[in-house]
Amino acid sequence: QKTSICYLSFPDSYSGGLGDTQFSFRLRQAGGSRSSPFQDDGRYNREAPVTLQREAAHYFGYVYFRQVKDSSMRRGYFQKSLVLVSRLPYVNLFQCLLQLIAPEYFDKLEPCLEAVCNEIDQWPPPVPGQTLNLPVMGVVIQVRIPSRVDKPGSSPVKQCNQENLLPAPLVLPSVHELDLFRCFQPVLIHIQMLWELMLLGEPMVVMAPSPTVSSEMVLALTSCLAPLRYCCDFRPYFTIHDSEFKEYTTRTQAPPNIVVGVTNPFFIKTLQHWPHILRVGELRMSGDLPKQVKVKKLAKLKTLDTKPGIYTSYKTFLHKDKTLIKRLLKGIQRKRPSEVQSALLRRHLLELTQSFIIPLEHYMASLMPLQRAITPWKNPPQIRPFCQEDFMKSLEHAGPQLTCVLKGDWLGLYRRFFKSPNFDGWFRQRHREMTQKLEALHLEAICEADIVAWMKDKSEVEIVDLVLKLREKLVRARCQHLPVKEETLQRVSLYIDTIIGSLPEDLQTVLHHP
Repeated sequence: QKTSICYLSFPDSYSGGLGDTQFSFRLRQAGGSRSSPFQDDGRYNREAPVTLQREAAHYFGYVYFRQVKDSSMRRGYFQKSLVLVSRLPYVNLFQCLLQLIAPEYFDKLEPCLEAVCNEIDQWPPPVPGQTLNLPVMGVVIQVRIPSRVDKPGSSPVKQCNQENLLPAPLVLPSVHELDLFRCFQPVLIHIQMLWELMLLGEPMVVMAPSPTVSSEMVLALTSCLAPLRYCCDFRPYFTIHDSEFKEYTTRTQAPPNIVVGVTNPFFIKTLQHWPHILRVGELRMSGDLPKQVKVKKLAKLKTLDTKPGIYTSYKTFLHKDKTLIKRLLKGIQRKRPSEVQSALLRRHLLELTQSFIIPLEHYMASLMPLQRAITPWKNPPQIRPFCQEDFMKSLEHAGPQLTCVLKGDWLGLYRRFFKSPNFDGWFRQRHREMTQKLEALHLEAICEADIVAWMKDKSEVEIVDLVLKLREKLVRARCQHLPVKEETLQRVSLYIDTIIGSLPEDLQTVLHHP
């Protein structure tokens, strides 16, 4: 694991560029325990947006790399990286933190790092919905942790701090949002295609001139689907030393569902068989729309000096949104700030994703049993199965055309989506939430029932069986944090005591000491 982190912490293709660069990577946790040392993982993941949950099986690495000429070094260069490893995808927060720490660390080395670690140890855990003040090296970073209850696409809530912080805090507008407009500049006219490829979980290679461009482009692509979670694998920066290198470059099986960012020209040859390859140059902000890359046939991807472009034979299901492109072009002409352009782009992608996902949400909600079908003394009814054909029929009167002006083959897009890991991930999560809601409603039904009347004609065996089932429900409600009020759980506990109290003493003794 440490060796993998070391390889990922340095550019793997020759770079004559001097100075400091920042980038990020993501790697699979090596075998062994997948448990997290953080006790509040469950609570955090329940309250955070699905796109910002802590990952149990992957680490994110945030890198600050310095390369300067130094004649005292054997290679003639000073090359060093400071890496922050976390399970949280807070790219803005951690890159900002490294900008403060790394320059000091390169000058003063270990003692500086030890002092910083002591400060970070005192930071409170991230709680969704809260604004945190994080002191480090004489600066206070102020940032709000997004919550699942935030309205998608809304601006972060500005919190008025009661305490007057001196010096004034360094306020980060977001822990994770990238400058989408800057990242997507060379591919703006193809944003529709890229969104579809991400939605369908298609394998894609991003070939970039540097780890910075590679990692930013991959993170921008995978964030396209918010608030829908991108459920496939993604590697913002990938090297030939990675343990999965053989798995990704083999031609004996289809490429996996992954977006992988690379910089080494060697990959042009080894990943030629992948179905979608995005080749980009350096990202530069200019006063005009940068030259837009073209969609090209994969057969043209042969030489090391391959020109920027999207190498694919993919045909989009939906038509391009020409209005969006015109608005962004007008913004460039009027010198509109990049963050405003990014907000426009993010709003467009959000509305596109919502138009696609809302019909699925409505259909899924219709599979929930009616509340009157939930009775206290029977197991809760099952959620009805998801029938793709029934869903397709529902689109005639409740499809994406109600909220989205884009024309195209929406039905074909849904059919392809059903085969993707993103549908599987979305469906599992929604099914789990609905099952928990059913459990919660069942507990409430039990609380409203007349237990004493029910017990009148029941045998001891049936009564003991009920006690055991209620106890099991209580344990599950607390362990799974079911959406049920604490007073409901207390009433169930009281019911259990009432039932046990009605039984003979020998049984009471047994049931009181399980």
